[in-house]
Amino acid sequence: MNNYEKTSFKKLLEKLQEDSWQLELLISGFAIFGLFYSLEPVHHASIEALRGEETISFITLNAVKLFLLIMIFNLMLHIILRALWIGALGLRYVSGEINFDNLNYSEKFTNYLKRKVGSFDSYIGKLENYCSVIFGISFLLVFYVLALVIFLGILLVIKFYFFNNGDLLKWIGLTVLTFLILGALLTFFDLVTTGLLKKKQWTAKIYFPFYLIFSILTLSFLYRPLVYNFLDNKLGKRISLFLIPFYFLIILITSFHYQQSNFFTKQNNSNSIIANHNNYEDLKDKDAVFNDFTIQSKVISDPYLKIYMPFYTTMEDVIFKFNPDLKPEKDERGLQFGLVSLSKSITKEQKQKKDSLRSVYIKTFNTIFTLKIDSTAYKSAFIIDKIKKEKFGFEMYLVIKKLKEGKHMLIMSEQLKKDSVGSKILTKIPFWYFPK
Repeated sequence: MNNYEKTSFKKLLEKLQEDSWQLELLISGFAIFGLFYSLEPVHHASIEALRGEETISFITLNAVKLFLLIMIFNLMLHIILRALWIGALGLRYVSGEINFDNLNYSEKFTNYLKRKVGSFDSYIGKLENYCSVIFGISFLLVFYVLALVIFLGILLVIKFYFFNNGDLLKWIGLTVLTFLILGALLTFFDLVTTGLLKKKQWTAKIYFPFYLIFSILTLSFLYRPLVYNFLDNKLGKRISLFLIPFYFLIILITSFHYQQSNFFTKQNNSNSIIANHNNYEDLKDKDAVFNDFTIQSKVISDPYLKIYMPFYTTMEDVIFKFNPDLKPEKDERGLQFGLVSLSKSITKEQKQKKDSLRSVYIKTFNTIFTLKIDSTAYKSAFIIDKIKKEKFGFEMYLVIKKLKEGKHMLIMSEQLKKDSVGSKILTKIPFWYFPK
């Protein structure tokens, strides 16, 4: 039986609508509190994704960060308008309607104010409508972002599973990827044009299969009634369009930064005249965008130099180029499923072979990447070492107790070609040595 068609149910909904402002304020307050606390971890996670060259994760996390800022803006606007609405209700209890005749204004201004300001009850009603629509828009955005994250997650799975497991799966993955991207573009176009593709017979036939599939992929069947309720409401449309410029303004404001000099910035790489603090372990920013080459400190008093090189995915490609025997038949880099990884059994011979290849890998790495202090070359002896937050890189310790006191320059280079003396400098890090 359809209980929602009963008169009693409709009366209950009307009663809930009248009292919903209390729940709106409560939910908005808790949501703003949670959103503010979510900004920092999402920001740090996006930086870690950038450091790890995880492009899709980086884009997804930045989309989530933008969504958090937009949600904070929407809910704060909702609370301000709702507070204004409560204030207007209190004032109405005290003074009732606006009596323009008691103001003793000229006839011109009295007529103008009656026409433009109108009834005080009408003003309260408009505030109520604005608050309800903005609150609804805010939580509709939650589902839109969820749909975006699901879609990007599907792309990530296709990229790492279909494109790394043979030509047949690659072609299947390419077909699925083309279909999904085309469907995403059509869905987005239909959304921003408020259903233009659904209005014509021929476009509707083409779009309908994409609509059905994306309805499942993006979970839009959960929130579709909300969308169509907004689309058939003129006020909802107007407020949605009114808010869009503010969303772009949020993007613009968050991209601002202050430039102090025409010649130097915080992002300048270290060299003979610049010491970037991100090249020193004890000075490094926790949210630095790139995982830089580091030594332990700018001023060294220890008899050794601790040198760290970050690991990048592209580094492995360089190593394969120098030593093709290291390149595996199946590239296992990228997204891996934990259950699949756990199910793989490794024999003793396979383990010994992998250990042997690891030694060759490190030996090749130390041949490619070389270092100097000032003009003196030193033998590279890097090993793999995990650092904070389970990230790993290459680390070595170099004895420097014979260095003279004062300023020195650590120079790290990469060999350009195998069996060639040509190399390019990757970084220069100045430091000062004052032994204890």
